[in-house]
Amino acid sequence: MDKKYILMDLDGTLTDPFYGITRSVQYALKHCGIVENDLQKLTPFIGPPLVDSFREIYQFSHQQAVEAIGYYREYFVKQGWCENKVYPGMEDFLKQQRALGRQLYVATSKPEELAIKILEHFGLSRYFEYIGGDTMEHTRTDKAEVIRYVLQYAGITQLEKTIMIGDRKFDINGAHQAGIECIGVLYGYGSREELKTAGADILVDSIEELSRIM
Repeated sequence: MDKKYILMDLDGTLTDPFYGITRSVQYALKHCGIVENDLQKLTPFIGPPLVDSFREIYQFSHQQAVEAIGYYREYFVKQGWCENKVYPGMEDFLKQQRALGRQLYVATSKPEELAIKILEHFGLSRYFEYIGGDTMEHTRTDKAEVIRYVLQYAGITQLEKTIMIGDRKFDINGAHQAGIECIGVLYGYGSREELKTAGADILVDSIEELSRIM
């Protein structure tokens, strides 16, 4: 593949954040008077901006969503950030891409500060030229905004030599809005139907397949 710059999503692409995110949402909901004991029901929160998820899934007003995110952060900053795991084979993939001379970047809807903390914790931050995300004040929640921000920060103008890798429709849509192609990975949290409907340029089932096509 003739690409020089690789942008990657974090949650559901680099790491599996199931427990960290769902437990944080569970904690937030409890403080908002909603008890949810089935963490599987909270998996739709993995990937999209939190403010959108609270509004769409629980019909919160914008202000209620912002309040819920405050509670979410209480749990996430304390322990949720490390309640995840790196997908097996991911570090080998990152090493492979670096050996091929490619530059790697993270583009996540998670606050940049927390994304850096997570990737440093797992020893993955060293593979990336830059880790870009939302702000702690939620002023950069849209995925296309985050991708454009990373491209601008890195000074990347060769969009034809750039590709995004992500597991949800937000990654596909954001990449296309920013003018770059996107690979949809099916080992994360987006279904084949979701990623195909969003218009993923390529779909892969596993990290092994991702390594082969790159």
